[in-house]
Amino acid sequence: MTTANGIPDGHRAIDVDLPVNAVLHLWLKAVTPDESGAVSFYSVNGKFGEVQAVNAEENSFRIYQVFGGGTVTLAYDMAATSLSVAYWFTPSDVLETGITVIHTNPANEPPDLPDGYHFRPPFGWMNDPNGFGRFGGRPHLFYQHYSHGRIWNNMHWGHAVSSDYLRWRHLPVFLFPSEELSVRPDKRGGAFSGSAIARPDGPGIRVFFTEKIADRTPEQEIQLTATSTDLFSAGAAEVFLPRRPDGEGLTFDFRDPYVFRGPDGLWKMLLGSQSEGGGVILLYETEDNTAAGGWTYVGKLYTETRFETSALECPCLLPIGGDYRDPATRWALIYGLMNGEDKDTGRRNLTMIDIGWFDGRSFAKSFGRELDFGTDNYAFQAFVDGGTPVGIGWLGNWADTGPSIDFPSAMTLPRTLVLEGDTLLTPPIGAAESLRARMLDRTRLSSGQSVSLPTGAAEIAFELSEAGGAFRLEFDHPEIRLAIAQHDEGLEILHGYLDRSDEPSGPRYIAKAAGARRLRIFIDYGSLEIFVDGGRIAGTKRIAGFEPVRAIRLIAEPGVVSNATVWSLRL
Repeated sequence: MTTANGIPDGHRAIDVDLPVNAVLHLWLKAVTPDESGAVSFYSVNGKFGEVQAVNAEENSFRIYQVFGGGTVTLAYDMAATSLSVAYWFTPSDVLETGITVIHTNPANEPPDLPDGYHFRPPFGWMNDPNGFGRFGGRPHLFYQHYSHGRIWNNMHWGHAVSSDYLRWRHLPVFLFPSEELSVRPDKRGGAFSGSAIARPDGPGIRVFFTEKIADRTPEQEIQLTATSTDLFSAGAAEVFLPRRPDGEGLTFDFRDPYVFRGPDGLWKMLLGSQSEGGGVILLYETEDNTAAGGWTYVGKLYTETRFETSALECPCLLPIGGDYRDPATRWALIYGLMNGEDKDTGRRNLTMIDIGWFDGRSFAKSFGRELDFGTDNYAFQAFVDGGTPVGIGWLGNWADTGPSIDFPSAMTLPRTLVLEGDTLLTPPIGAAESLRARMLDRTRLSSGQSVSLPTGAAEIAFELSEAGGAFRLEFDHPEIRLAIAQHDEGLEILHGYLDRSDEPSGPRYIAKAAGARRLRIFIDYGSLEIFVDGGRIAGTKRIAGFEPVRAIRLIAEPGVVSNATVWSLRL
């Protein structure tokens, strides 16, 4: 039996209204090796097209263009075909309208979070931000991505575009693993982290990324580049750095190219690795104005010996507070301590930021600190946007996730980097105030009363009568013991599980001797972000699950809290 337009009975049918010249992206696989999987396309006139997949291990990517538009039905036999993701877009206006997702499945669907405001992928897994920059007049964010589950696997680059760094339109998947890696979900590698620049030789962008294949010899990780003229689809990638530099005693770790203009006008590139002396950041440069090739090794820009890392990751270097060509301008060097541990607190995988001078070939450190004392701001990538450094990080940490953990993650709030003398501030971008939907309170919290939150999205701002004043801000969460406290040692995020009273104590998320006076705290489903005194200190903590914080209460001695305001937030 079939329907009126020819769809066989028992087939799963998905109806979608498409404009003229819509492009469909689909990932499907065969349920068994004995029979091909197929998704067919129907209109009122019957079947007009089909895509197939023979692989029963991993989803195969297929493209289909519908020129005529109108109502189209996607149909498939669920006994023979598994459809992971399907979305459509029109190339002529995708940067303005984004993609429209028409199908995910329970393994990769995004969480439903009313009024949630952190960036999340439209489906699947996400980690490191990549290629963060302004191109064609808009901020673009690429990110490490796997489409077919909320678990890390062979890496793609996801992609989104915004006008204000907060409200994002999802774009088509940008980079894909090699064919060798696309045949099975074996976690062997893919298109790893990197960066992007505006093409000096024409419209569009050039991206740089690490391709990893775990068992490849002699190099597991090599550097590739690709270009895009339309800002949403990548051309063929080419190898531009096929091997590690000789004579440096490096491990197989050789990744995360970050490309930028140096003070001498040449393109520079940082890469992260590990040597016998500790984690290292490698510096390359090229005289090729297109940055497509001609890269030569300059040397080790930085060596980290304090935290016993397995590698330095996601290095980033940018001018802060001045023009990159001015010798007086100081630069910010940012890097992640992969598997490094702060022995004093038990925190792992910290992100560091050092301030100093960069002359194009060496970096002279002036001072440095942890970028974030909460640790869940990893792989932070930044660039200078119209004179203002702005960056974003992965709201996660490899200490509590991994290839076997279901982990629908987010990005941090975007932050600016501001240098005031020898003080570095990393406040949220100014547009974050536009998230304020409704004021919830101006008196009850400061007087010690409980304030209920209508959703899991809120901002709390309060000021103490003097720096370092003691307080405890408690969060009513159904599964987590959660609080922020300032005491004799400093400012601390207190975190534990209500059903694990006998669990050994975990890391201490503490900013010692913080001396906080003004605090701005952002709550969202699954996360907490703290900004002290305009960003002088920042702390980010992922909260497991997506149950919302239901209420807050501020405990302090009389006269300690000068004022407090609470807003509900939404995009």
